Amino acid sequence: MGSIDRPDVRRPEKVTPLPVTVEEFEAARPRLLSAAHRMLGSAQDAQDAVQTAWLRAATAPASPPVDNPSAWLTTVTARVCLDELRARRRRNEAPLFADAVPAVELAADEAFLRTEDVSRALMVLLSRLTPPQRVAYVLHDLFSLPFDRVAEVLGGTVAGARQHASRARRRLGPAQETPERTGAPDGPDPQIVGAFLTAARTGDTRRMLQLLAPDCVRDADAALLPPGGRTTVTGAAGIAAETAHFRDRIAAVCTLGAAGRPLYVIAPGGHPLATLEIGMAGGRVTRITLRSARADGRFAEARGYGTG
Repeated sequence: MGSIDRPDVRRPEKVTPLPVTVEEFEAARPRLLSAAHRMLGSAQDAQDAVQTAWLRAATAPASPPVDNPSAWLTTVTARVCLDELRARRRRNEAPLFADAVPAVELAADEAFLRTEDVSRALMVLLSRLTPPQRVAYVLHDLFSLPFDRVAEVLGGTVAGARQHASRARRRLGPAQETPERTGAPDGPDPQIVGAFLTAARTGDTRRMLQLLAPDCVRDADAALLPPGGRTTVTGAAGIAAETAHFRDRIAAVCTLGAAGRPLYVIAPGGHPLATLEIGMAGGRVTRITLRSARADGRFAEARGYGTG
């Protein structure tokens, strides 16, 4: 009998099952980006961390599907973020000041803050935490991961994870008042300061002139000004005209606390750039002082302020 041609049947390649599917990853991606952004403070670094987490998932040893893909992916992403935060600290890059962030990335971080309605003050304060404190606080307090998961990320015990989160809360919260602070003279009227900042943000020159004393002085570090900018400007008209050109910076102001008083910090994209001090007399602004956040000792000691 003649031979019969047999079809070319090939053994199918063995497919390694992934712990999560592509669909599950895409569904979790927005939450992962949000968590990574709060841990790293950078939209670009958050994107990179989430992508790295997916690559780790895709190359993980064969395992059955996980029960909670979102929590599992959050854990993997958090480990990536923890590694990055520790690497920054070794490179002495913590916190990320605005003058060290490329303009394109700074704009992306600002857009992320506004899209996600993230507290600018919180992002500034988070950058002051140690890597374990930041990861523990973000995962548990902001994203409701149980402490056993947090401990798994940090490679420690549940008690240790709780302690890191507790220390983070203390650093983020307002400092306790002391007799020296409570006996200190009152600072500038927050309502007038708020009115001035609102007028500056919107470019309302007329309102600024109403709030500025005629002989008001603006003093700023040269590094915060464009080339050729005057470090000192005197007179309400000159200050109001100049301030109208820096509306984007005024829009990036948040309030922290130092020595029991408000400390206004310019933080585009959540990255500290400068401190803003406003002096007042007779219900008007008499002095505006801008200092680099890097050099201002008050910023180094700043905490949360009030209940905000």
